[in-house]
Amino acid sequence: VLLPTEARERRPISRGRHARTHSQMALMDGQEKPVEIGVLKGPCTGPFFNTFLMSLTSPLSSENSCENKRADLVFIIDSSRSVNTHDYAKVKEFIVNILQFLDIGPDVTRVGLLQYGSTVKNEFSLKTFKRKSEVERAVKRMRHLSTGTMTGLAIQYALNIAFSEAEGARPLRENVPRVIMIVTDGRPQDSVAKVAAKARDTGILIFAIGVGQVDLNTLKAIGSEPHEDHVFLVANFSQIESLTSVFQNKLCTVHMCSVSAHGCAHFCINTPGSYVCRCKQGYILNPDQKTCRIQDLCAVEDHGCEQLCVNVLGSFVCQCYSGYTLAKDGKRCVAVDYCALENHGCEHECVNADSSYFCQCPKGFALNPDKKTCTKIDFCASPNHGCQHECVNTGDSYSCRCLKGFTLNPDKKTCKRINYCALNKPSCEHECVNTEEGYYCRCRRGYTLEPDGKTCSRVDHCAEQDHGCEQLCLNTEESYVCQCSEGYLINEDLKTCSRVDYCLLSDHGCEYACVNTDRSFACRCPEGHALRSDGKTCARKDVCQAVDHGCEHMCVSSEESYICKCLEGFRLAEDGKRCRRKDVCKSTHHGCEHICVNHGDSYTCKCSAGFVLAEDRRRCKRCTEGPIDLVFVIDGSKSLGEENFEIVKQFVTGIIDSLEISPKAARVGLLQYSTQVRTEFTLKNFSSAKDMKKAVAHMKYMGKGSMTGLALKHMFERSFTQGEGARPLSARVPRVAIVFTDGRAQDDVSEWASKAKANGVTMYAVGVGKAIEEELQEIASEPTNKHLFYAEDFSTMAEISEKLKKGICEALEDSGGSQDSPARELPKRIHQPTESEPVTINIQDLLSCSNFAVQHRYLFEEDNLSRSTQKLFHSTKSSGSPLEEKHDQCKCENLIMFQNLANEEVRKLTQRYILC
Repeated sequence: VLLPTEARERRPISRGRHARTHSQMALMDGQEKPVEIGVLKGPCTGPFFNTFLMSLTSPLSSENSCENKRADLVFIIDSSRSVNTHDYAKVKEFIVNILQFLDIGPDVTRVGLLQYGSTVKNEFSLKTFKRKSEVERAVKRMRHLSTGTMTGLAIQYALNIAFSEAEGARPLRENVPRVIMIVTDGRPQDSVAKVAAKARDTGILIFAIGVGQVDLNTLKAIGSEPHEDHVFLVANFSQIESLTSVFQNKLCTVHMCSVSAHGCAHFCINTPGSYVCRCKQGYILNPDQKTCRIQDLCAVEDHGCEQLCVNVLGSFVCQCYSGYTLAKDGKRCVAVDYCALENHGCEHECVNADSSYFCQCPKGFALNPDKKTCTKIDFCASPNHGCQHECVNTGDSYSCRCLKGFTLNPDKKTCKRINYCALNKPSCEHECVNTEEGYYCRCRRGYTLEPDGKTCSRVDHCAEQDHGCEQLCLNTEESYVCQCSEGYLINEDLKTCSRVDYCLLSDHGCEYACVNTDRSFACRCPEGHALRSDGKTCARKDVCQAVDHGCEHMCVSSEESYICKCLEGFRLAEDGKRCRRKDVCKSTHHGCEHICVNHGDSYTCKCSAGFVLAEDRRRCKRCTEGPIDLVFVIDGSKSLGEENFEIVKQFVTGIIDSLEISPKAARVGLLQYSTQVRTEFTLKNFSSAKDMKKAVAHMKYMGKGSMTGLALKHMFERSFTQGEGARPLSARVPRVAIVFTDGRAQDDVSEWASKAKANGVTMYAVGVGKAIEEELQEIASEPTNKHLFYAEDFSTMAEISEKLKKGICEALEDSGGSQDSPARELPKRIHQPTESEPVTINIQDLLSCSNFAVQHRYLFEEDNLSRSTQKLFHSTKSSGSPLEEKHDQCKCENLIMFQNLANEEVRKLTQRYILC
């Protein structure tokens, strides 16, 4: 196939400069058939094809003649192993045919040739030959390389070397057309698009000729535009000679730069029938395609230089600071090791400096004037050492030394006579006494020296004589004294002792009796009474506290005995001590619409599958109508793509359609994240599904990084706050987050996912494609088989959506039983106050507000009760409690009512004084 005419044409080779042969053979349906010029028969018809054939068969006009045409032409020939010997000969024959109509010479057309395989071989450059015969001879002598297909490498060689002035290319200012004619038969083993575009941008005109199974898109990436004039594809090497006349017409056109007012600021480059403006190296063309401006490649490209980027003409180079050198990759900088690079000659140490090195000596040595060798320092030679007796050189300094019998003072210079006690540290227990040649140990007064000559023992006067003390004898320095034990006083004889009567000496205040103890006194009560907490007064004993009553729930004291009682919801067993549970669901009118479940000493209402409890905690409604705070966390990274992002938006819309959107039912928020996090809408923004789906439809794709951990942090700290529409934790509304991602996160997800789950947020993780399973498991709540969904592609998103809807529904069902308060509760243990104790009720209330807890303790005494609380107690009938009516509030059922009232008062106080 010959592009752009989509016909194959063969013609005899023109051997002379102006010779032409008009009889033509066209390849049609795989066979050669004659073509009548002007009137075509068969499938190849049309004015474009007729014009093309006429251009091939008509003689060249004078303006299309190659005589005196100036051009720099470089052939780039594919010499890979896929080109056999016969086809390689056809390529050389094609090149020789092209040379026939060129006017070759130093001042007209200069020709160079490269052939390439795995490497590039420069057969001859633009300056090598001055005559056509020399070029033909060099072409015929070429040897087949038979290696790989590094097409991009060959184009890069032509751009950097073949078209350099050193290799014979004429300067751009002379407006000499630069042309590449590249012939290839296979797919390149390297990248060609960028290097070909760079070559075209420098003004080089590229003709790309493909033979056989060459990818047309690859040829278009190489050739100049328009492709119909510069890209050609033939079926085999036998047909390549049919392109000779095509290139004769294209290479021999008039040089428009020399005949027109082109207006180019720097260079005008001829193209077939036209021209383009080009700029000097280091400049780029302005939008007017004529004038030029300086190109700052360091600013516009991701240069990757570690330290400095420096613009050079048409490119940039990386440089390093002083003391550093550029690494092999041309980007990084490494410190210069001058000591390793040079023969430094240092005797001891070589130290690198900013731009050189210097020699250094170890401690105790000084650098000689040659700056390389070292000499040991004689510190004692200096008259300033200050030693009183002797000076001794050390490694890097000096020290003073004293004569025998002397020791060095703390100033390390002067000397004093030796203090043997201090020097030898003889371990004398009391005192060390220096002598002229040594020392000895001495004891203080009242002590005597032991045989070891170091330790001392007190003189025991009490043991040496008959002291006569009744209780204790205490040694003094020179004698002894008598003392008494605690609780006794010494008598006037200073030897005997008498007991102290604490009850007599003090105002003990005992109500019944005072009894002396060893160190003080104690009050006692008569039988049947017990000492009060004040330790002085007496009260009748509480039998329940005095005996092992064995009551399972409660013990109630009577005058002489006690009775056992059970908590509400229980009844006393036959043994009068143990308690058996009542069936609360059967014993009360529970009002549950579906199911009543006994729950400890109370009951709860539950709903059938697909339903959740309504606000009254008794009726049931479908799970999709239940209250829920739901936040979507959607991955908007560039790996997702805009097409898949639309599928994700449909996925979100499907979940929204399954919920009843309203302030009292489902509230929904949405975050999109990539490198940053963007709140698309919060839980309070929309109260209808219609407005919410409209917001999802208008959501813009971010398309950058993938900071999943940052998005989870944003969700945890902001999305579930009351300021953004979340209901308070006390409302017991389920909090659910659906996290969608399609790849590995660029940050840590575990910390914020764990915090969210620990604070009651149910986390669903949805992963598609390259999503990492370990990260999904860190995000999802337990069990992960119910909270983690993964698909290899987006085709199963609908199935995941249905499973997710079912999971949310089950979560709402579970929350209806586990998060809501039971219809009725009973306290685990009630302490009944005695007649003499004040009626006091302690209530602990734990309030949660924006992820922090405040514990409040309220004390309500009967003289401080509010009017409404008093009214509540007086309106309650007695249930047989042995206490008087004024203490009825301590009964179990009234305590529950009292606690509910107290909780309501706490809530009001919290809203008034605690800012969430």
